[in-house]
Amino acid sequence: MRVLFWSLTFWPAIGGMEVLAARLLPSLRKRGHEVLVIAPKIYDGAEEGAYRGIPVRWIPFQNTLSSHIEHVMAVRRKVAGLKREFAPDLIHINGVGATDFFHLTTRHASDAPVLVTLHGEWLPKTDTVVAQTLRHADWVVGCSAAILNRGRHLAPEIEPRCSVIYNGVELPPVAAPPKSYKHPRVLYLGRLASEKGVDVGLAAFRSVVEHVPSARLTVAGDGPDRQSLEAQAVREGFAHAVDFVGWVLPEEVPSLIEEHSIVMMPSRQDSFPLVAIEAALMARPVVATRVGGLPELVLHDQTGLLCEAGDPQALAGAVVQLLIDSSRAAALGRSAQRRAREVFGWQRHVDSYDALYRQLACP
Repeated sequence: MRVLFWSLTFWPAIGGMEVLAARLLPSLRKRGHEVLVIAPKIYDGAEEGAYRGIPVRWIPFQNTLSSHIEHVMAVRRKVAGLKREFAPDLIHINGVGATDFFHLTTRHASDAPVLVTLHGEWLPKTDTVVAQTLRHADWVVGCSAAILNRGRHLAPEIEPRCSVIYNGVELPPVAAPPKSYKHPRVLYLGRLASEKGVDVGLAAFRSVVEHVPSARLTVAGDGPDRQSLEAQAVREGFAHAVDFVGWVLPEEVPSLIEEHSIVMMPSRQDSFPLVAIEAALMARPVVATRVGGLPELVLHDQTGLLCEAGDPQALAGAVVQLLIDSSRAAALGRSAQRRAREVFGWQRHVDSYDALYRQLACP
């Protein structure tokens, strides 16, 4: 089956959505699917390339949307030409946003069925384009029930043709217990941006250190807020307890999680972060906020602890509870691991998309 994978973002950009796509496409290729990726060009360099043998076309969508009409028309012609040349059996739109304008205005170039997967949060100013993309889709998938509900609210007519396919992660090596709760380490792993609430996490950790002086926080990841977050730790007087380690390669994540006792996710918004699944598979409890798909990932007091977004004291209290009660933390971690293996396994994820591809392309 020939699949045109139209992705909101793709390698070499790095984030949860990009990592998931980079793992999914080679798995689908092994199932016999021929894939062509179309993604926005965000770095200087060639517009044609490949990822693990999968052809990629990076198109300068973002710059074009603010350009003169002749540039918009040139990109439309290019996209239409790619659709005609590749002649897909299925178009999979992975993530939605303003660039879907170019899909919608080249629909005449292919009559292949369209599958849309909703990830993350799209900007309200793109609601019109996103709503049209959903209405014209043959099927809509949400990576969580929360994000799918947002899509239903925007385009209620998708109700009979939508479903949830949870993100999945391959099983890591067998997890070892945290090295020591006498010198506990808490991990934040993700993008350093406002929506991730890392500033709230730092404010919470200041209180954590007051209750558990030996506690240390690792902040792994990068993003626009890194400099201000480092300054926050210095300003509030606990920089000695925080390590900013930058980006971590996806293959290094399991060993990083293994070095920590608890994973903290203080998000202001989040759809279905892979980090929470990876932590669970490593038998680490997650302390997270009740936003987006996180309550579907973290079952309160069963596989981790939940608190309200933007409340550093509540977040600190939850972290401290687990640091001073290591047996409870370990029990939550084991429960999280069992559930993750049953619900968020990688083969289940690939099987679900493989089956949906075949259902849509060969009804």
